[in-house]
Amino acid sequence: MKFYILIVSVLLLVSINTNAQYLKPKPGLIETPFQELPLGAIQAKGWLEEMLVRQKNGATGNLDKLYPLMNQRNGWLGGDGDQWERGPYWIDGLLPLAYILNDKKLIDKVKPWVEWSLKSQTPDGYFGPSRDYPEETGLQRDNSRDWWPKMVMLKVLKQYYSATGDKRVIKVMTNYFRYQLNELPKKPLDHWTYWAKYRGADNLMVVYWLYNITGDKFLLDLGEIIHKQSFDFTNAFIHTDLLQKMGSIHTVNLAQGMKEPLVYYQAHPESLYVEAAKKGFNDLRTFNGTANGLYGGDEALHGNNPTQGNEFCAAVEMMFTLESSLQITGAVNYADQLEKIAFNALPTQASDDYLTHQYFQQANQVMLTRQMRNFGDNHGGTDVCFGLLTGYPCCTSNMHQGWPKFTQNLWYVTPDDGIAALVYAPSQVSTKVAGNIPVTITEETSYPFEESVRFLIKTKSSVKFPFRLRIPGWCPSATIKVNGKVLANYKADQVVKIEQEWKTGDVVELLLPMHIFKTKWAENAMAVERGPITYALKIEEEFKKIKNTADADIFGDYTEVHPVSPWNYGLYDVNEAKINDYFKAEFTGKKTLYPWNLENAPIVIKTKGRKIPSWKLYNDMAGPLPYSHIYGLESDKLEETVTLVPYGCTTLRISQFPQVGRK
Repeated sequence: MKFYILIVSVLLLVSINTNAQYLKPKPGLIETPFQELPLGAIQAKGWLEEMLVRQKNGATGNLDKLYPLMNQRNGWLGGDGDQWERGPYWIDGLLPLAYILNDKKLIDKVKPWVEWSLKSQTPDGYFGPSRDYPEETGLQRDNSRDWWPKMVMLKVLKQYYSATGDKRVIKVMTNYFRYQLNELPKKPLDHWTYWAKYRGADNLMVVYWLYNITGDKFLLDLGEIIHKQSFDFTNAFIHTDLLQKMGSIHTVNLAQGMKEPLVYYQAHPESLYVEAAKKGFNDLRTFNGTANGLYGGDEALHGNNPTQGNEFCAAVEMMFTLESSLQITGAVNYADQLEKIAFNALPTQASDDYLTHQYFQQANQVMLTRQMRNFGDNHGGTDVCFGLLTGYPCCTSNMHQGWPKFTQNLWYVTPDDGIAALVYAPSQVSTKVAGNIPVTITEETSYPFEESVRFLIKTKSSVKFPFRLRIPGWCPSATIKVNGKVLANYKADQVVKIEQEWKTGDVVELLLPMHIFKTKWAENAMAVERGPITYALKIEEEFKKIKNTADADIFGDYTEVHPVSPWNYGLYDVNEAKINDYFKAEFTGKKTLYPWNLENAPIVIKTKGRKIPSWKLYNDMAGPLPYSHIYGLESDKLEETVTLVPYGCTTLRISQFPQVGRK
């Protein structure tokens, strides 16, 4: 065994590729405005690095010890255990985490999964587990060849190549895609299970990625087959009421699949596909949206009631869809939506130590108990409780990709040999720009809580290159300074290009004034927002660890959370001209690497509100939302000062408020 490990270690001594410029597309694919950097070129700093370290020390870095399906019996390690999506899901988050942190122990944990996958390829081009399922499972005997799990492992191998340049990936993918070209006409994407039909965009994007490396024209032919066999999101978004109907589509299928029109657009640059994606996102917000950036989807689509569940898998998969859409189109709204999910929904759905999570979170969430709720699917009533296995364990495996891939998509290279910062968080990027000159840019910021983002430039020699910065849609007027001198003021919703001679020591400062504004949601409820953050009622919380004696083998132990302060408040509908008189942002003075809980919240908003006595619990949830405006009817008419905190700092919360009067 020691000899085998030594051989593997020697074979994998490949350098991490951290410097690259824009790869020009091969004929047949468009030149996208932005392109990802090699994995490892972007390092997290500040609070973002702390999030990754907590993942390393939590479930992401230790899932093989915590969850038996991830041990040596897993089918993706050649064992006789699970051979479907769980293993690839975990590695899809663990691998980028390992290489971003450049952590040898994590990389060593990833390597056996990569090695087994690369060496599993059969003469016909297939790779992955191939053990028949037992007859008693009721699944087809050859179900192991289901297209869907391979799509996840293709994403893993793509990232591995990005980090290491290991050319075995190219060979394995080329052979596998030839296998798909031969087999898909006979056994289409939905031959074994329906998941692959809805998630074909993940397959398609890797096909196009490989084509841009090898130029093998059969890959474009394969792309056409995958597109035609995938669910037609383009038609569904433009010509049907798919997103208006509850239960019409599985929430994670939607999160993964709705990028398909834009992925396909790379080979067919027609406005139809861009408009389809735009309409899809707009309709999703209108008919199912919640103030945390997600949508009602407790298994299938379930409308916009703020007590409907938002699945963790949907959060991280939607982030990946937005990251992919941003690269392809350059549209600012995709970056805005990405930040909305990352800075609101993502940090609250996992525990501070990243060892447990919620299967479903709620935009209005006032009690986390084991209770059957008004969800499309209930899993023993554990869906909102924090645990390793609560709800359904797909998220146990899939929750890990959110922060690492967010980090990987902070920076991009551009076709004119420049660099772009399109999503903001403390970080550092190393790449090459015009003339193949190395450059390192360090981003210093307390964003999303504060308004200033500073970029410190370090170059090997003076070099002229374009540097692009995004102005979010919520910021009416931004200011850019270079070495202390105001360059200009810029309006919202654009990417600004700065081109000049840069040298070590240059400083670019982006000022994004964050005004308080309100947005409208279901039942005319109001959310309070500042910059990319939604603010929620601060509710005092009591955590109770529950020893599960009934069905621990299925759901494990879990934690309930109960409120110990009132939650049934409404806020005033304040005229925009007076909003700063009624909503006061206050910095708490707390400086910490982990801002995402009530204790460490760096900023709060104080305002006036009133309790609504008739608004009570229903099935351990906030009852039906009182329609706004109720103008004090059934209200005690007594104003109170209420405190709002960043959504991501809460466990219990009201984020969509009834309006109890007009000011």
